[in-house]
Amino acid sequence: MLTGKQKRYLRKEAHHLQPIFQVGKGGITPNMVKQIQAALEARELIKVSILQNVEESHQEVAETLSARTGAELVQLIGRTIILYKESKNKKEIELP
Repeated sequence: MLTGKQKRYLRKEAHHLQPIFQVGKGGITPNMVKQIQAALEARELIKVSILQNVEESHQEVAETLSARTGAELVQLIGRTIILYKESKNKKEIELP
């Protein structure tokens, strides 16, 4: 569980990042979860964009992604989700 200070730090670090995944009409697929897990292992901090044609609410999508990938939900702002998961092999981000 991240503290408020850690979440603020991660939001600052994610500001310049571009979303590397998009959740569309098909929703969250097992293949997408695997790819996001691999990206989190490589980068630790990623953004995911939610397209307009998603049938679930943005909050449901964010919580589902967080639960299935084992990542912490840093922020959900508009249609953008910021996820963080500490890398096992390649730790780059030092949390305060």
